[in-house]
Formats: sequence, structure tokens, C-alpha cells
Amino acid sequence: MDPLRPFLANNNLYPVVQKTYRHDKIMEGLNITEEMLNSNSFTRQLNDQISLAKAFVVIAKESNNLQFAWELSAQIHNSQMLLSNAATRRVPLTTRETERAIHDMALLLYQAQQLHYDSATMIMRFKAKIQALEEQMNSVSEKSSKYGQIAAEEVPKSLYCLGVRLTTEWFKNFNLQKKFKDKRHVVMKLKDNSLHHFCIFSDNIIATSVVVNSTAMNCKNPNMIVFHLVTDEINYAAMKAWFAMNDFRGVTVEVQKFEDFTWLNASYVPVLKQLQDSEIQSYYFSGNSDEGRTPIKFRNPKYLSMLNHLRFYIPEVFPALKKVVFLDDDVVVQKDLSGLFSIDLNENVNGAVETCMETFHRYHKYLNYSHPLIRAHFDPDACGWAFGMNVFDLVEWRKKNVTGLYHYWQEKNVDRTLWKLGTLPPGLLTFYGLTEPLDPSWHVLGFGYTNVDPQLIERGAVLHFNGNSKPWLKIGIEKYKPLWEKYVEYSHPLLQQCNFH
Repeated sequence: MDPLRPFLANNNLYPVVQKTYRHDKIMEGLNITEEMLNSNSFTRQLNDQISLAKAFVVIAKESNNLQFAWELSAQIHNSQMLLSNAATRRVPLTTRETERAIHDMALLLYQAQQLHYDSATMIMRFKAKIQALEEQMNSVSEKSSKYGQIAAEEVPKSLYCLGVRLTTEWFKNFNLQKKFKDKRHVVMKLKDNSLHHFCIFSDNIIATSVVVNSTAMNCKNPNMIVFHLVTDEINYAAMKAWFAMNDFRGVTVEVQKFEDFTWLNASYVPVLKQLQDSEIQSYYFSGNSDEGRTPIKFRNPKYLSMLNHLRFYIPEVFPALKKVVFLDDDVVVQKDLSGLFSIDLNENVNGAVETCMETFHRYHKYLNYSHPLIRAHFDPDACGWAFGMNVFDLVEWRKKNVTGLYHYWQEKNVDRTLWKLGTLPPGLLTFYGLTEPLDPSWHVLGFGYTNVDPQLIERGAVLHFNGNSKPWLKIGIEKYKPLWEKYVEYSHPLLQQCNFH
């Protein structure tokens, strides 16, 4: 006796096995494989006629011969009914059943040939149709990418309004300035390595506010948190005003502008040196240097923004600090992040979540492996990782001169032959062999361009709206916006005045 029989019977599985066996016996009356291989089979003849007739229907419609297309479609339906009945009966089709259908379809196919619906014509027409559809698809895809990029780069009126009102408030409200200056008692906190230090480089006030607020709301000890914000000259006053007039559960906030960093000059920073080159300026700002051959996403001027590249200068920006958690301004924090500061990076510099669950996120997708420098130094199947939530050991960074490595690769890529897009490729090169993988729950990506597994959302500590569909834009993905919006205080007078909703 089969030892599994009692188990199968008890679990209602054994009867299913018996039923499948009976089904196989019935199917012996009609062997579909043999029918289709047999050149004399009526089933095969009908299928061949139907396939050819379907192609002729398309051509007839394109030629505006709608009556003939209707006749072909009707006969296709009749033939399909015969095949369906035979499959239901499990009995092969007979001459008597199929003679009329095969004859009538043959007449229609002969008529199609008389109308010059021959194979050569069909092939040429289909090729032309496919080519036209491909051109149309490429055009639509290019326009979609272009307009999506433009929409992603726009500054919403409400955000612009907020910046203007905050700047005005800063310069006219001396009490606000005094309040900000009176925070001198926190100066020691800015250099205290026993505290938890976060840094953000951004010109977006509301996005930065959400990062700070969500971190504060979900931490156990907000007094232990210090946020170091770096912005530009234009948004400096507005950023100071916002964080002076709002309290985030006692979190310490420092605001700086990168224009005050004396070391940040063209003689030291390759990106700034490249910005002085007329060809580089033309490439990123005119869009005319290669007649539109390069996709618009590769020509986005933001990739030359110092706010984007400051992540490679964190030890210079914060010379007194030993460990920092870097956050992008398009993230939401929904768990306590204090655990990040006790993670052992094993003498590595960068702690990051790997993203190589699929082949797209391996090194060969970001870098040009036809270049000998890339081939010689980097494994094409090495696992990629993400910027957006990174733990940086600044002691090891300084010891290993990581910023010098970044400069080396930036200078080698002046002609854009090593990589084309963004700060991630130079990051992959700079931190190669210096990155410690973190648990994936620390950093969940994709909220700005794709669907995310609900279980990952539930477990995620940091949710990243990477992609064009930012939550503060109209093109943001609606089902994910509440994750971000719950950290925006829409009742704030300035937000109401600027129509934030």
C-alpha cells in the first residue's frame, strides 16, 4: 500500500488524483498533438485557415473593405465553433462535419488572393505597420519622459509662495531672528558625538520639514537628535525662518548655506570646475549639443547642483563629527532610527541597503563596461545600493580619503564616458568595497515611480519617494501621498495662505 495514501485521503487530495486519471483516459479519444501534426487532420486544416483568415481580416480593414472583413470574421467564427464542439466531445472531426466549412473558407481565401492579399503583400504591410507603431511609440515615450521630467522639476506655486512669505517674515521680524540667534546654547550639541546626527542637503522647505518632523514624531528620544540642514543662498532665510518658528519635539536643527563653505571652490571641486567649461554648460543648459540624441533625463542640470554633490563632502561640511546619517529630502521616516548609530560597519565607510534583488540594480546597469577603466576595477555583477538613507563613518572616510576617490572618478568622467546620470554611479565607484549592507527594512524605495509591497511598507523605517512622482507634486502617486502628508501641518497659517492642501 502507498504510505502516502492515508495522508492524501484525509486531506481530500487522493480523489483529485483519481479524477485526473479518468480524465486522461477520456482524452485518449482525441489526441490534440497527433491531430495538429497530422497533415490530413481536419483540425489542423481549420486552424491553418483560421490563422491566415485573421491576417486577411486586418488587411481588409486597412483597405477599407469592411464587407469582406465581415465575411471572413463570420467564417472564422463558424470554424472556431466546429473546433470547440470537437474538443468538448473528445472526438476527432469528420469529413462530413468540416467539408462545407473548409470549402467556404477556401473560397474566401482565394478571393483574398485575387484582391492581392498575398503573403508578400501581407509581410510588407505588417512590416510597415510595425515600423509605424514603433515610431509612434518612441515618439509618445519620448514626449512622456520629457513632460514627466518637466513636471518633476517644476516648483509648485504653493511652495514658491511659502519661500517668499518666509523670507519676508525673516527680514521684517527681528524677534524671529533673535530667537534663531538665541539658540547659541545648542552650539555644543552640534559637535557632540554622543548624540544622533542627521544631515539633509535641500532647497525644498516643506520636504525638509517632513523629514525632520517624521523623524521627530517617531523617535523615542528627540532630545538626542541633531539635524544639520544645508541649503542655498536663495532659500537660506526662508529655511531659517521656518525652523525658528516651528518646534519639532525639541529636536535640534542647524541651518547652513553652502555658499559659506570657503573650501568649496573650482580648484578643489571637479563639478564646479566642469561648470566653467562652455561645452558642459551647453550640454546641460542649452540642450542643443547633440541634436537631441541624449535622453532629457541625462541632461538635467540638477546633476551639477552642489546640493546634489555635497554628499561626497560630508567630512568637510561637518569636521567635528564622527558618524552621520544622511537623508534625502524625499523620504519619510516612520520608525525610530536610533538603532542606525549602533550598527557596526566593520571598518567600512558607507552603510546602505542593497538593491540587487533583480539584475537591473547591479553595477553593469549603471556604468559603461566598454571602458577599460571600468572593466579593470569593478565587478559588473556587484550589488548596487541606494542613496537616500545612508550611515557614514566619517572617521573611516577621512582615513581612507574617500573624497579623493570621488574626485578621481569625477575627473576621469569629464567626457561622460564612464557614466551619464546622477550621483549614484560615482557613489558606486567611490564606495566600492567600502559599503556595509544594511537590513532592507531600514530603507524601502520606489514610492515615486512604482507599486510597493504593503508588507515592505509596514516594516520600512525610511520610505523613499525616489522617482519623478514626488508627493508634493500633482503627479505624485495618490495612494502613497498620505504616507507623506500626515507629517504636514496643513493648519499652519502660512501653509493656508499659500494654498497647501
